[in-house]
Amino acid sequence: MLTSETVLKPYWSDGDGLPRFARLAHDLTVDVVIVGGGITGLTAAWLLKQAGRRVAVVERSRCMAGDTGYTTAHLTAVTDTRLAALHKSFGEDHARAAWDAGFAAIAQIDDCVRAEKIDCDFGWVPGYLFAAGDAEPAASDIKDLEREAEVADGLGFDATYVDRIPFVNRPGVRFDGQARINPRAYLAGLAKAVHGEGSSIFEQTNVDDVAGDPPVVKAGGYSIRCEFVVVATHNPIMGKAGWLSATLLQTKLALYTTYAIAGRVKAGTVPDALFWDTGDPYHYLRIEPHRGYDVVVFGGEDHKTGQQADTQACYTRLERALEAWVPGVTLTHRWSGQVIETNDGLPLIGEIAPKQFVSTGYAGNGITFGTVGAMMAADAVTGRRNPWAELFDTGRTKILGGLWNYLLENKDYPYYLVRDRFAGSEGRSVRAVRRGTGKVLSLDGQHVAVYRDMDGSVVKRSAVCTHLGCLVQWNAAEKTWDCPCHGSRFTTSGRVIGGPAEAPLEEPR
Repeated sequence: MLTSETVLKPYWSDGDGLPRFARLAHDLTVDVVIVGGGITGLTAAWLLKQAGRRVAVVERSRCMAGDTGYTTAHLTAVTDTRLAALHKSFGEDHARAAWDAGFAAIAQIDDCVRAEKIDCDFGWVPGYLFAAGDAEPAASDIKDLEREAEVADGLGFDATYVDRIPFVNRPGVRFDGQARINPRAYLAGLAKAVHGEGSSIFEQTNVDDVAGDPPVVKAGGYSIRCEFVVVATHNPIMGKAGWLSATLLQTKLALYTTYAIAGRVKAGTVPDALFWDTGDPYHYLRIEPHRGYDVVVFGGEDHKTGQQADTQACYTRLERALEAWVPGVTLTHRWSGQVIETNDGLPLIGEIAPKQFVSTGYAGNGITFGTVGAMMAADAVTGRRNPWAELFDTGRTKILGGLWNYLLENKDYPYYLVRDRFAGSEGRSVRAVRRGTGKVLSLDGQHVAVYRDMDGSVVKRSAVCTHLGCLVQWNAAEKTWDCPCHGSRFTTSGRVIGGPAEAPLEEPR
């Protein structure tokens, strides 16, 4: 229900905690200049500082004042373009790679939260894609959802077709291993960690020019000399890419306005999960939990920017839709943001000119792909091979043919050492484990190695290898838990049989 207290600003803009930084007031020299203080810019700055680089983040307004501040913060690997469509357009390896990138981003955010001890409401939740509308969906719609679950499961992702999705009571697909986060609190934590010890953040400082080799960034009347420039603005500035390259990039982008509203409900009214329907444009919903109540964040009504005369009507339709989903919600905020779609459904990330890196085209996966862009930028600066460089390259027509053994070629990238953390477990019930066998199950949010002996007794141990964190697998022939990453082996009780692991499997929490 709309009230006189509803404010026209993003829900995340409330509250304190986002630090302020001074304008650039002198020339300086750093290793990397990052243009933009949103999810991509601050994440790249944090990663590069961790890698020993001196960085300068230059933001024309305030950090998180751009499009990151207008997000609904669905932290998901589930792309706007359906996985079945990616599979058909790009092939199996490339479709798997696109979703793997999303899961790697969630893992990276989890690592950042833990490393900096950021209190930002990060939580692992399921995601639900369900049939839009009020009437029972057509058989073809159900078949599409079943196909989506089948493709995702076949590529190693934890996806299940469900006859009735919780809360909405519609057919759909459950995707495990998604997350939600308070983006303002998260970026505040990253910003505090970036600023200082040779690295700086400058707000209220506009970038006027990027030129030269090595690059010189002109900003706020001063010069910043560097070795590399990362353009982390929502719609990339031209920089030193040149008019032709910048124009070519723009032809691959389509800008859409999207609308969001937020309101209070009694705690527990809506499950703590991510929800998306199959409409076009689609609606999306999540909650932000508080003590004593929850805030529902609901979005949709997308249209091409500048092509809707009555934008107020978009809010009206959105409010009516939310009231139908969550009767009695008291609206507190409403706002609009912008998402950038690409011509093939995947982001454009890579060097557009020597030593100038860009990242854009995140569609509805801004927080996730924004983090991927930051990870790729950090790899580009440090010279590390990135597994998604060809897939997301700004001129990626070269990947559309030929053979690409994605998993084999990128097996040494850090994410793939722990990839099994984000793959589907073998079940969610101890009843699935027969006598004399073992399975890795998802129990209470943990991966648990469960063995049932011939007498029926059950032994549970953490499935996380104590060497470098991969998930063990059941060896039926030897009745052992074996690590597929580096070969450690454990007994059914978790004792180490062979290294490199030295510590036994832990008790589940």
